[in-house]
Amino acid sequence: MPHTKKFVHVVNFYLKPDLSAADTRKFEEGVSSLGKIESLIVFNVGKPAATDRPVIDKSYSYCLLTVFNDIAGHDVYQDHPVHLEFIKNCEMFWDKVVVFDSETIDL
Repeated sequence: MPHTKKFVHVVNFYLKPDLSAADTRKFEEGVSSLGKIESLIVFNVGKPAATDRPVIDKSYSYCLLTVFNDIAGHDVYQDHPVHLEFIKNCEMFWDKVVVFDSETIDL
Protein backbone atom coordinates (compact mmCIF):
# COMPACT_ATOMS: atom_id res chain seq x y z
CA MET A 1 0.00 0.00 0.00
CA PRO A 2 1.55 3.37 -0.97
CA HIS A 3 2.30 5.73 1.89
CA THR A 4 1.03 9.28 1.56
CA LYS A 5 3.17 12.01 3.06
CA LYS A 6 1.50 14.21 5.64
CA PHE A 7 2.53 17.46 7.28
CA VAL A 8 2.40 17.34 11.10
CA HIS A 9 2.34 20.50 13.23
CA VAL A 10 2.71 20.04 17.00
CA VAL A 11 2.53 23.02 19.32
CA ASN A 12 3.35 22.85 23.03
CA PHE A 13 1.94 25.74 25.04
CA TYR A 14 3.45 26.78 28.36
CA LEU A 15 0.75 28.80 30.07
CA LYS A 16 1.48 31.46 32.67
CA PRO A 17 1.37 29.86 36.12
CA ASP A 18 -0.91 32.49 37.65
CA LEU A 19 -3.81 32.21 35.19
CA SER A 20 -7.30 32.27 36.64
CA ALA A 21 -9.68 29.40 35.93
CA ALA A 22 -11.62 31.76 33.64
CA ASP A 23 -8.49 32.62 31.63
CA THR A 24 -7.55 28.95 31.35
CA ARG A 25 -11.06 28.25 30.05
CA LYS A 26 -10.70 31.10 27.50
CA PHE A 27 -7.45 29.52 26.31
CA GLU A 28 -9.08 26.08 26.05
CA GLU A 29 -12.00 27.50 24.06
CA GLY A 30 -9.63 29.45 21.82
CA VAL A 31 -7.29 26.56 21.07
CA SER A 32 -10.27 24.25 20.50
CA SER A 33 -11.68 26.69 17.92
CA LEU A 34 -8.73 25.85 15.66
CA GLY A 35 -10.38 22.49 14.95
CA LYS A 36 -12.82 24.29 12.63
CA ILE A 37 -10.11 25.05 10.06
CA GLU A 38 -10.96 23.15 6.89
CA SER A 39 -7.47 22.04 5.86
CA LEU A 40 -7.02 19.88 9.00
CA ILE A 41 -7.25 16.11 8.72
CA VAL A 42 -6.32 15.39 12.37
CA PHE A 43 -6.88 17.73 15.32
CA ASN A 44 -6.22 17.06 19.00
CA VAL A 45 -5.65 19.22 22.07
CA GLY A 46 -4.44 17.60 25.26
CA LYS A 47 -2.69 18.06 28.58
CA PRO A 48 0.27 16.00 29.81
CA ALA A 49 -0.73 12.38 30.34
CA ALA A 50 -0.26 10.52 33.63
CA THR A 51 2.55 8.41 32.17
CA ASP A 52 5.85 8.61 34.02
CA ARG A 53 9.12 7.56 32.44
CA PRO A 54 12.48 9.39 32.39
CA VAL A 55 12.12 10.27 28.68
CA ILE A 56 8.73 12.00 29.06
CA ASP A 57 8.68 15.79 29.15
CA LYS A 58 5.59 16.99 31.00
CA SER A 59 6.72 20.59 31.43
CA TYR A 60 4.16 21.97 28.96
CA SER A 61 0.57 22.93 29.81
CA TYR A 62 -1.22 21.90 26.57
CA CYS A 63 -0.20 20.10 23.40
CA LEU A 64 -1.87 20.79 20.07
CA LEU A 65 -1.50 18.10 17.41
CA THR A 66 -2.56 18.94 13.87
CA VAL A 67 -2.08 16.98 10.66
CA PHE A 68 -2.51 18.23 7.10
CA ASN A 69 -2.36 16.50 3.73
CA ASP A 70 0.59 18.72 2.77
CA ILE A 71 2.45 21.90 3.59
CA ALA A 72 -0.07 23.89 1.53
CA GLY A 73 -2.81 22.82 3.97
CA HIS A 74 -0.61 23.95 6.84
CA ASP A 75 -0.06 27.30 5.14
CA VAL A 76 -3.84 27.76 4.81
CA TYR A 77 -4.12 27.04 8.54
CA GLN A 78 -1.40 29.54 9.48
CA ASP A 79 -3.13 32.40 7.63
CA HIS A 80 -6.70 31.36 8.48
CA PRO A 81 -8.77 34.02 10.31
CA VAL A 82 -9.65 31.52 13.08
CA HIS A 83 -5.92 30.92 13.73
CA LEU A 84 -5.10 34.62 13.69
CA GLU A 85 -8.02 35.35 16.02
CA PHE A 86 -6.84 32.64 18.43
CA ILE A 87 -3.37 34.18 18.61
CA LYS A 88 -4.77 37.69 19.10
CA ASN A 89 -7.18 36.60 21.85
CA CYS A 90 -4.98 34.09 23.67
CA GLU A 91 -1.29 34.97 23.35
CA MET A 92 -1.44 36.82 26.67
CA PHE A 93 -2.10 33.49 28.40
CA TRP A 94 1.19 31.79 27.53
CA ASP A 95 4.81 32.34 28.49
CA LYS A 96 6.22 30.17 25.73
CA VAL A 97 5.22 28.17 22.67
CA VAL A 98 7.38 25.42 21.17
CA VAL A 99 6.56 24.13 17.69
CA PHE A 100 7.58 20.84 16.07
CA ASP A 101 6.84 20.57 12.34
CA SER A 102 7.52 17.32 10.51
CA GLU A 103 6.76 15.55 7.26
CA THR A 104 6.14 11.83 7.21
CA ILE A 105 8.94 9.76 5.75
CA ASP A 106 8.61 7.34 2.86
CA LEU A 107 9.56 3.78 3.66
